[in-house]
Amino acid sequence: MFDLDKWQEIFSSLGRHKLRTFLTAFSVWWGIFMLVVLLGAGTGLENSAKHDFENDAMNVLWVWTQQTSEPYKGLPAGRFIEFNNKDFEIVNKHKEVKHGSVRNRMWGEFFISYKNKSLSYGVEAVQPGHAVIEKPVMTQGRFLNDKDIEMYRKVCVIGEPVRKGFFGEGAAIGEYLNIKGVKYQVVGTFEEERLSEMERIYVPSSTVQRIEGTDRVQTMVLEMGDATLEESLALEEKIRQEMAVQHKFSPKDKSAIGFYNRTEDFQDITSVMLLIRTFIWFVGIGSIIAGVIGVSNIMLIIVKERTKEIGVRKALGATPRSIVSMIVQESVFLTSVAGYIGLASGLLLVYGINSFMVANDIEAEFFRDPTVDISAVLIALFILILSGVVAGLIPALQAVKINPVIAMKS
Repeated sequence: MFDLDKWQEIFSSLGRHKLRTFLTAFSVWWGIFMLVVLLGAGTGLENSAKHDFENDAMNVLWVWTQQTSEPYKGLPAGRFIEFNNKDFEIVNKHKEVKHGSVRNRMWGEFFISYKNKSLSYGVEAVQPGHAVIEKPVMTQGRFLNDKDIEMYRKVCVIGEPVRKGFFGEGAAIGEYLNIKGVKYQVVGTFEEERLSEMERIYVPSSTVQRIEGTDRVQTMVLEMGDATLEESLALEEKIRQEMAVQHKFSPKDKSAIGFYNRTEDFQDITSVMLLIRTFIWFVGIGSIIAGVIGVSNIMLIIVKERTKEIGVRKALGATPRSIVSMIVQESVFLTSVAGYIGLASGLLLVYGINSFMVANDIEAEFFRDPTVDISAVLIALFILILSGVVAGLIPALQAVKINPVIAMKS
């Protein structure tokens, strides 16, 4: 039941010391406000990290050749290892590998020509699996397919900057680009998140190998589906053992071939994000606790100031329960109002920043789409209110112990 007299007393008590009430409420407001802002900032960092990984396939293993670091079976250290098509076939058959591609980069940037125009772009010889791994977004035509590889077709897929460089706003499909003296027909155009990845031309690896008279493979890129970190690391070791047999180097020589495991990187990023979230909650809860302690101290002072009033109440028959509820209600009211205002202020700031970034098309490299998990904040607010109960309960129990006679003499 709503007790108007009790609420009038609460507002009267808080109004008598406006500055003290404001500073106490501010400490609670600051605690929940900082928690919301920190959670939003943490989410922005986490979303940025996830976005970087989502641009490409998540579980990807790059394997490339290097130099041996130790002698093996009469062969000297310092030998350069070279992969070939057979190596890729062996590796690509593992059950963990869902999609694979060779990636032969034509080192340096070559002058590509179209009619009387020559421009410099990077050229990479790849296979159809590259589309699954790097996830280029096709804007026209298609990516390379299995028939291109099998029939050694002279076709190419170009990035949007390449298309605009040669053809302006015109269509590129069906046109021919001269790459190192060989004409390749454009069958598709694509775009990617990173500009550097768009300034490329992809051609079939088999075509380039036939033209150059070699079956050399520089890099093998393997997409591992939903493989766990342990499975991807086990695949690394299996590949090392197989390549050691194929190219006669020590299975323990970790310098002979190189690996880059995106799964391991993602695991590291996830661990860092977990530490950041833990730190944010630690700082936020610490700020809230500081505010609650401030409320408890203020309520103790209020009880001290109202000693005579409480003594009169007890002398007139006020029950301990009524006295406790009066003080606890005042504490809960103060923490709840300050907490809700802090929550609203924090959400307004976080989503205001988000809206500003979206409206102005701002994409910070390390900060993206800051949001707040409302359920987590509401739980924190509930804990805050519960703490407000505790903060008021301690002074209230002190008030119950007051002797009416002594209190009225004070």
